[in-house]
Amino acid sequence: MATNNEVIWEVANYLRVYKDGQIERLAHPGPDFVHAAYDPINGVSSKDITIDPKNNVSARLYLPKQVENQPEKKVPVLVYYHGGCFCLGSAFSSWNQNYLNSLSSKGNIIIASVEYRLAPEHPLPTGYEDSWQALQWVVSETKNDAWLQNHADFGRVFVGGDSAGGNIAHHMVMKIGSSEGMKVIKGMVLAHPYFWGIERLECEIAKAGNESSKVLTVDELDKMWPSVCPGTSGNDDDRINPFVEGAPSLAGLGCEKVMVCVAGKDLLRDRGRVYYENLKGSGWKGMVGLLESQGEDHCFYLLNPGCDKALEMIKVLVDFFK
Repeated sequence: MATNNEVIWEVANYLRVYKDGQIERLAHPGPDFVHAAYDPINGVSSKDITIDPKNNVSARLYLPKQVENQPEKKVPVLVYYHGGCFCLGSAFSSWNQNYLNSLSSKGNIIIASVEYRLAPEHPLPTGYEDSWQALQWVVSETKNDAWLQNHADFGRVFVGGDSAGGNIAHHMVMKIGSSEGMKVIKGMVLAHPYFWGIERLECEIAKAGNESSKVLTVDELDKMWPSVCPGTSGNDDDRINPFVEGAPSLAGLGCEKVMVCVAGKDLLRDRGRVYYENLKGSGWKGMVGLLESQGEDHCFYLLNPGCDKALEMIKVLVDFFK
């Protein structure tokens, strides 16, 4: 007999939804949430700003001390979207705070890490809409924030993200490319981007039924997209599979250069590789690079930001921002 505690659907290790509307996030384990503060190790200040109080769209801004101390100095801006399969994670997590403090310091850049609303309480496309609103807030050369007004070089705006945040970054830059009168941005970073599809790629076939990744499994990913995007056509919806027939051409990206980062043990590795190859063959006129971190798994640099491969990745990104 059904009760109010009946589970309607569940994605193992991630999310459980009950008939009475209760939502349980099964952090595996997840990061804790930390306040914005000055980081004396990296020499970076952070603060939280509200972009849309009605819809709780906000961002955490990062500013290197060496920039803050030079009133006339203008530096690049990175608009960053966190991962979590569109239903987990936060711009205010310790994982993001630690990683972005380091990236801001070493890259000498301002970072706006976006807090968008999550599914299933706010199913897609809400996350995309929030992310677009935040991006527009930054590229409009806003005078609502002194850090951006005083130190941002709006001719060098980058968009990036990890996992689902990489998916969001792709769609934001595609929208820039198709938006009349909107200036093309400098570049895009896709770090272990979350794309999927019905047709199995090589590493997905190898891992199906023999799951070695502690982060993601084929079965979980098959269930995830339909769970966070009700009404979708399925895992070949071009929002999750930008390579499917009929998807908008990658030639429409509204940026000058792209860096795709993948990890050797990541179940999503081949999707990132395909993105890189398809972009090269699309007729897009920009420059694209690929970094593969051998022996590492999905978003390893958030879990172990001091390891050699994470430091190598940051070095590549710092060069990319320059």
